[in-house]
Amino acid sequence: MLESHNTNESIYMIKMGRNFLGILNDLKRRPEDAAKELDIPLEQIKAIIEGKKLLSSEIIQSATKIWPVNVSDFYIIRDDSPTGVKVMSAEESKKSSRIMERGGKPYYEYRDTVMSGVAPFRPEWIKQLCYVDDNDPENLTVQWNNGHFMHQFTYFIGDVNFYYIDDNGEKQTSVMKTGDSMYITPFVSHTFATRKDAKKDGLILALTYGDKLTGEIKKELASLSTELASQFSLDFSTQENASASLLKFHRQISSLTINEVSRRTKLSIETVSDLENGTRLPSGKEIIVLANAFNINSRELISNDKAEKKVIVKSYEDCKKWYYPEESKNYEFIELASTSSLPFSKTFEIKVQNSSSPDYDLKVGLHQFVYNVGDSELFLNWELGGKNYNKLIKSGDSAYIKPFVRHNFRGSGKLVVLRIGGKIPGDSQRELSILGNKNISRAISETALWFNPNGKQ
Repeated sequence: MLESHNTNESIYMIKMGRNFLGILNDLKRRPEDAAKELDIPLEQIKAIIEGKKLLSSEIIQSATKIWPVNVSDFYIIRDDSPTGVKVMSAEESKKSSRIMERGGKPYYEYRDTVMSGVAPFRPEWIKQLCYVDDNDPENLTVQWNNGHFMHQFTYFIGDVNFYYIDDNGEKQTSVMKTGDSMYITPFVSHTFATRKDAKKDGLILALTYGDKLTGEIKKELASLSTELASQFSLDFSTQENASASLLKFHRQISSLTINEVSRRTKLSIETVSDLENGTRLPSGKEIIVLANAFNINSRELISNDKAEKKVIVKSYEDCKKWYYPEESKNYEFIELASTSSLPFSKTFEIKVQNSSSPDYDLKVGLHQFVYNVGDSELFLNWELGGKNYNKLIKSGDSAYIKPFVRHNFRGSGKLVVLRIGGKIPGDSQRELSILGNKNISRAISETALWFNPNGKQ
């Protein structure tokens, strides 16, 4: 165990050193420049870059006083899943139990499930200790929350009432049963309770997660005043308003007048004005000429296909089902609640069919949370870095799987799976793809000075 810790710490120091070199490159500082400005020996700077010495908090504090950088720029995420998978047993989950009171009475029992510093989700096991006699959303026994910043997918087990505020500001009740699911947008007030005739306390898997507005994005917003930061939020209430807002935003950040846009696109001034006012949606041809006028890709001016509700409830009977892979049918997938507003978030119930195939038949470019909701044990097998691993996943156990890890589940049982993109899929993925395979390794972990001191022809 100590050897593993030392290895992980060594890898962390190497990654932190390469990140430090990347910062110096961005600031156009050679190691000797950094040593002089930070008033430390050059040998120490080189040792940090080479991963032989940990970058101290004292050096970081000095750097932030001298250079236009933030403390967080120097730290990287510690990898708590070096083999590609992290597992939390049901027994470990039970040890985290805590009772939350609302209105002076026990309301929820919370338990942790597997979490990772690498992944963006914060999933919880929550038992509903509050019982209700009816399905009235105005029931005074029900205690509402204030909403929270995280997106939430919920999988229901047992007889649970789900209460929420709809898009019109009205209280609603959805009567849920095992296998039903829902997605809820951040800051929507909601709560849960067990129905009076239930055989046992209701249970939910409340899988909360951050998408794009966490981490550095949230910090950048916070660094601006509320007055300024709030203006990044455009009017996406309808497809027409969203299209108009995007068009106006790109015109203004390019400092173009409507007359200049008209000249560049050959569209009339009236047409450009109508599109900016949301009178109608632009045609495909109009989007192309407008994008060319702003020197951007057409996708930047295309609004979402639909404006979805802030709460999406899905009954188990309405879920689409299919087998995967088609040849072996090792898994039956059941598609649970999701929203098109988060294209890189996917939720499934997976029925694992008994198979003896050793093939790693699953590989997904998203972070995965897995919870064994069945009564039987399953094996999780995976491969990373040329090594093969396996772990027994018992009922109530949960697992985290990194993106692109080749794996499979073997046995016969039932899982709930949440897949989340995090920060990389989408615009970041496109930018990384533009760099090309030749430069990806340096983009991920800088290994070279930005120029050759000896010259290069």
